[in-house]
Amino acid sequence: MSTPNTAETLPTTGPAGGAPASPGGVAVLECDDVCVHFGGVKAVDGISLQLLPDTIHGIIGPNGSGKSTLIGAITRLTKLTSGRLLFDGEEYQSSPASVVARKRVARTFQTVRLLPDLTVLENIQLGADGRTHDEGPRPNLLKRLLGKQISPAVGEAIERTNLQGFESFYPSELSYGTQRRVEIARAISTGPRLLLLDEPTAGMNQTERAEISALLQSLRTGGLSQLLVEHDVQMMIDTCDHVFAMNFGKLIAEGRPKDVVQSPQVQEAYLGRKWRDHA
Repeated sequence: MSTPNTAETLPTTGPAGGAPASPGGVAVLECDDVCVHFGGVKAVDGISLQLLPDTIHGIIGPNGSGKSTLIGAITRLTKLTSGRLLFDGEEYQSSPASVVARKRVARTFQTVRLLPDLTVLENIQLGADGRTHDEGPRPNLLKRLLGKQISPAVGEAIERTNLQGFESFYPSELSYGTQRRVEIARAISTGPRLLLLDEPTAGMNQTERAEISALLQSLRTGGLSQLLVEHDVQMMIDTCDHVFAMNFGKLIAEGRPKDVVQSPQVQEAYLGRKWRDHA
């Protein structure tokens, strides 16, 4: 796999800052020289990276650096200009988004996308029904809900995201932070191997951000790989095992969060000098 010439590779650790991740570990996902250009704008320009199982990865960088575009490329909602995408070693850069979802890749978006006329339980069931469709005939959602036939994956997702007691609530009755947790529950009810989260704590207060951080760390089990895009740098330091820094569509540094935020390249491009001794 090729790597950008400008990227600074810093020390890496395994989950929860433990022993160094094995260089020979099997990547859940690999981007190899991925480019997404819009005319003369090089939104993503030669990105190569690997996402490992049981690991929370993060991407930081200024607005317009290509973070969300890269997420779109990984999920095939954004067309690649060139490069390769591999999931479990199998190329899929020419596959439609529906095929990517069946590979057990789930994501959340920058804005809340819950269906307002469905309850928490029903919104999460939508994700579980997508999983059932991959494993066999897809049930009729209305028949399932009227018959109270709730997928076991829904109950598990509710428990893992601490949503017990909110099952009958509608999105408008929930706080913003709880709405975000419902979105994450819907995503994990699909049984993903890779979970992509685009600014999951945007607009939250510090308490809500801490709750989401704790939730994501609790999900780091069973081979789940996570890729988190977020502007809250301290939250990324507290949450992630491995961080990538982007600027102008390129990868400029990667490694342990504390080392990345102290990188001169990252400070110049994004953070400023205040982070030199802060992390």
